[in-house]
This record gives sequence, C-alpha cells and structure tokens, in this order.
Amino acid sequence: MSARVLVVDDVLPNVRLLEAKLGSEYFDVITAMDGPSALQRMAETPPDIVLLDVMMPGMDGFEVCRRIRQDAKIAHIPVVMVTALSDAEDRVRGLEAGADDFLTKPVNDLALFARVRSLVRLKMMMDELRLRERTTGDLGVLEDKASLEVDTSAARVIVLEDSAIEQKKMGDTLSAAGNIVIGAATTAEANAAALQSPPDLFIVSLGLRQEDALRFCSHLRSNEATRHLPVLLVISDTDIARLAKGLDIGVNDYITRPYDRNELLARVRTQVRRRRFQDRLRANYQRGLEMALTDSLTALYNRRYMVTHLPGVMAQMQAADKPLALFMIDIDHFKRVNDSYGHPTGDAVLRAVSRRIVDTVRQVDTVARMGGEEFLVVMPDARPDVALKVADRLRQAVADEQVPDARVPGGKLSVTVSVGVALARPEDTPDNLIARADAALYRAKQDGRNRVVMDGDAVPMAAAVGH
Repeated sequence: MSARVLVVDDVLPNVRLLEAKLGSEYFDVITAMDGPSALQRMAETPPDIVLLDVMMPGMDGFEVCRRIRQDAKIAHIPVVMVTALSDAEDRVRGLEAGADDFLTKPVNDLALFARVRSLVRLKMMMDELRLRERTTGDLGVLEDKASLEVDTSAARVIVLEDSAIEQKKMGDTLSAAGNIVIGAATTAEANAAALQSPPDLFIVSLGLRQEDALRFCSHLRSNEATRHLPVLLVISDTDIARLAKGLDIGVNDYITRPYDRNELLARVRTQVRRRRFQDRLRANYQRGLEMALTDSLTALYNRRYMVTHLPGVMAQMQAADKPLALFMIDIDHFKRVNDSYGHPTGDAVLRAVSRRIVDTVRQVDTVARMGGEEFLVVMPDARPDVALKVADRLRQAVADEQVPDARVPGGKLSVTVSVGVALARPEDTPDNLIARADAALYRAKQDGRNRVVMDGDAVPMAAAVGH
C-alpha cells in the first residue's frame, strides 16, 4: 500500500531510523523537526498519516495534535504519537488530544507497520466519503455538510468476552460512563446482538478460550451489515504478532491488559466519534444520491455527478502523487439487442452489466452510466498493471454470465463489453482524460470488440489485453 508518512521528531537519529524502516516497506516518508514545521508541511503537502513525537521543545506533540484536529482541512489525517512516555495518563492525554494511537519507544516494527497500514486504509475510506460529500455539495443538492463536532454519548457497545469477571469489569466501566453495554460470551451471541440492533462499537477479547477472536473480526469485515462497524481488540502484551494480523484484517484499535479505565473510555470515545462521523457522511451522501445524482435505470451515478466528481479525484491524486486510471466501457452490439428484442430487454442488459461492473471494481472506485450503453469507472491509486487486470476481469465477468430474460429465445442472452483504459497525466483535464479513454475504447471495438485496450500514450500497445 503506497502512502505518504510525515515523521515529526526533534532528534535527528530518531527521524532517520523511522525514515529507514518505513522506506524499507515502500512508504513515502517526509520529515519535520518541530511542531510548527510539521503543521506547515501538512498544509503544503497533506500526508496520509503522521508519526508524531511528544517531547519536543516549544510546541509539544499534544499541542500539535490538538491543532491538527482543530483544522478542518487536515483534521481527518490519522496521528500516531511515538514517545518514550509509557504512563496510562500520558496515553489518555494523547488520545484526548485527538491521537489515533500511542506507541512507546522502542517501537515494535511489526506493530508499527500494521498500525500504519490499518490507519492508511481508514483514511482512504474517509477521503472517499468526504470527497463524495463535497461533490454532492458542489452540485447544489446538499445543504448541511457533516460537522466535525460529534456527540459520543449513549454509545451502544457489544463486549465479546468469555470471562464473566472481565466482562462485568469492562461492562461496569462503560455503563458508568453512560454507554449501553451488551455482553456476549460467544461469537454467536455477539452476532445475534448485532443483528438485533447494530452497535456503535465491538470490543473483542483476543484471549477467547473456545473460539478464534480474529476469525470473528474477519467475519465482521466480510459481512455487509457489520463491515463498517469499528472493532476494539483487547490484548495481552505478548500478543503483538496476532495484533498485527488483527490490524491487517481490519481491527480499528486495541488496548492492552491490564488497561487503565480512563484509557479504555478515551479509546471508546474515539471509535464512537469516528463511527458516528462516518455515518453522518454516508447519510449526507445517500441524501445527495436521492436528489438526482443517480441513473434511475441502473442506480449508478449519472453523467452529472461524474462531471463534477472527476476533477476533484484528479486533483486529489495529483496532490498525493498517486496514479489514477479511467475506464470507458461500452456494451458490444447493444443496438442489435434493442432492435431484436425490444427496449425492456435492453434495459435488463444495462442493469445486469452495471451490477457486474460494481461487483468487479473496488469499493473506493466510482462507477457511472454516462448515457446509452456507455459506463465510466474512476480508479484512484491504481497502477497500470492493476488497472489492466481489473478491466480484463470485468470484461470476462460480463462475457461469462448470461442475462436472464423471458423475451429472448432460450430465456438467456449473452453480451460482451469493450473497455478503453487511460492513466491520468499531470497535464490532463477531465475532458481529455475521458477523450483518451474513449479513443482506447474505439480501438478496442475496431480490433474486434470483447477486449481491453490501454491508451497508447500511456503504455506500449503490446501491454494492452486482447481476446
């Protein structure tokens, strides 16, 4: 996963050590030696995550973190405090200042890399939600944007812990702070409670004696109903390797036994705040979609949305120095379908193809019906080889699955698509990026259809996928 990491520390050897470690994992590292310089770097080139030392002269790490959280332009960037301080009071102070995590020196490399990757994934999702909200606002269909102020009271928390004593201890702490706690001794009980009423947070003990806690966390992430719910893992100090796996699976945060009561409450508030802020972003996004941003036939975004959305994605990827791929997709011989079987069958084909496109691309990608039988896919942070593989997988998915329709002889209809792929260049405007993808699509149709062609200015034509 490519990401820009800002390392802030007033001790040069510490900076160089973290720079070397992160660089070996292919992160792009930028540095700052004090708080004011860090804030200036963030304003000029926003990173994907900040590793922030606490004990710095002048402006310490706590103050830097508070200022980050007070600035709406950078408040969403994850902050991990890295320090020699290890008292629970210091961790709580950092969390209350807005830090996402608090790692103690010397930092365990496995935990560091897993935490960075986990928080970068979270930021990518938040960036996409914020960008979509901004797009709907630019279209004039959204008046109230999500405020950074979020109420965290009366949070509904499911605690999965098979030790009755530990479950009661945690439940009493959370309940005393005004939260609604549902205790579960098994994963089945936790699942049932979540289905009955989705919680704001899962707290899962890694030390379950009869069940695999990480398998349960993986299940939460693979289930549509619980995919976006935050998970706080309770670990022992010997569980670092399993913690790293948990963070890779999608666990949001963790706390180590024996835990401090105030630290537990601070971590719970952080996760509940993020969950409710994300819910607000999604609600705004959904409300915007209901106000004329989607195609009524396929439920995809329409041309109006994409024309407004694409410039923002291009600017965002260019500022982060990340690649951007664009697919132009056309259903082959679609006119024949309408002429032979009628427009209701054509509509069934359009709906089926649109579903296959959405099922094939990533969650962070944006799919739109541009009109007629043409679709557009925007893929942020996608290298040429990844873009080509996804485009061909999409092409194959459409070709492999027939469209059921009673109006067609045999009750099923086979269709194919042609795909043109273009990679954004620094000088591109949205119009000429689309034009290059469209030209690649035209070549794909000229070469026989049911194939993928990449824009010839981006890679040699030999790299195009043809069938």
